[in-house]
Amino acid sequence: MLSVRPKVAELLFQVYGRSLHPELFEIYESRELERGGYRVRVDITSAGHVVSWRYGGLTLTEVAASAHHPLPQKRRLMSYRLRGERDDRIECRGGVTYQMNFQLETVDPHVFWTFQQELAHDGQRQGMLYTFDSSGRMALGALSYIYLETRNRQLLVQAFHTFPDDYAIVKSQSAFQLP
Repeated sequence: MLSVRPKVAELLFQVYGRSLHPELFEIYESRELERGGYRVRVDITSAGHVVSWRYGGLTLTEVAASAHHPLPQKRRLMSYRLRGERDDRIECRGGVTYQMNFQLETVDPHVFWTFQQELAHDGQRQGMLYTFDSSGRMALGALSYIYLETRNRQLLVQAFHTFPDDYAIVKSQSAFQLP
């Protein structure tokens, strides 16, 4: 199966107060963890990632996906085009908080390839890494790298997604915090 990314200009960053069916996404890498009363499933998908976090009866799902990808509207708490930089925060019942920051950076080709090589090197040692096929325009394919930092009362997710055709890098950081 060919695994090529959509264009970076098509991306959305969304958060739901519910789970989303995994069948909605092309999943290339997946990991599940449990710690301190919360459970999380992290998927690297064709356009970015899906993080599904559960604690008690609360579910939060973070999605970086193509705007053309048909996702439900029901219980969508946040939706932003992936452009520039954005911070946001959601206060949930029971004192749970969710915070996110993302930025889209277009860089010089040399800077891009250096970053991509460092990401590939670091990803082989820790975290989750997936290398996509080349789109044909560039010799190397895109990368997705996700690093999880788990604590009893907090989950920190750092994600990096590269887009070689545009020399673009999407960086996001999310924190799921228990009271």
